[in-house]
Amino acid sequence: MLRDEGIVVHLGAKVLRVQGRSGETVSLQLHTSSGDRTIEGSDILVAAGRTPNTAGVGLDVAGVALDPRGCVAVNDRLETSAPDVWAIGECAGSPQFTHVSFDDFRITQDNLAGGDRTTRDRLVPYCMFTEPPLARVGLSEAEARHQGIAVRVAKLPIVAVLRSRTTSETRGFMKALIAADGDRILGFTMFGADVGEVMAVVQTAMFTGMPYTGLREAVIAHPTMAEGLNELFSNVPLKLA
Repeated sequence: MLRDEGIVVHLGAKVLRVQGRSGETVSLQLHTSSGDRTIEGSDILVAAGRTPNTAGVGLDVAGVALDPRGCVAVNDRLETSAPDVWAIGECAGSPQFTHVSFDDFRITQDNLAGGDRTTRDRLVPYCMFTEPPLARVGLSEAEARHQGIAVRVAKLPIVAVLRSRTTSETRGFMKALIAADGDRILGFTMFGADVGEVMAVVQTAMFTGMPYTGLREAVIAHPTMAEGLNELFSNVPLKLA
């Protein structure tokens, strides 16, 4: 889809040199697997990531330890090394999403009131609001392979969802990972319109432990994008004998 927009992506490339001034004229020299090349343009954007802003604020004086990344070190209750000091959100090394920071707040609030909530094994959704957007929750195929988890994979092109034809937003796909030896949903990915809302349906099923057959047989309003979950989960391969 990026190629359809005229965007070229170079993976595994090393930047050798940058010349010029962003906003005027820039020249980027790259080393790629197919050889060195030069890219000319008017602007350059560098996504350098984030580092926690914890230096020089007196945390050492307060007895608050940092981890090797510079984040505030916390346990799964979000307690720091100093008594009665808690940390939440990105400074505590939590996934860098607003919804995760809000969940950190709820965990801390409940624990301050005498509860025993933790961040352990929470199901964190991911959304990237491109056009069309991308959403994912649970395992990806690569993560399942890396962890040695056998899965069954179901796929569905978005064009197969009738709602996509009424809105002319037919680009994208749905994909689900199901346990090879059971009916548990282990992961879900969707690229297309309304992905955040559809993913929330699957996330709820995963959180409650509902088998994929529950979504396969559910009566979902027509015509909606979520209706595609019926057909997606109808495409789950049979269990291995």
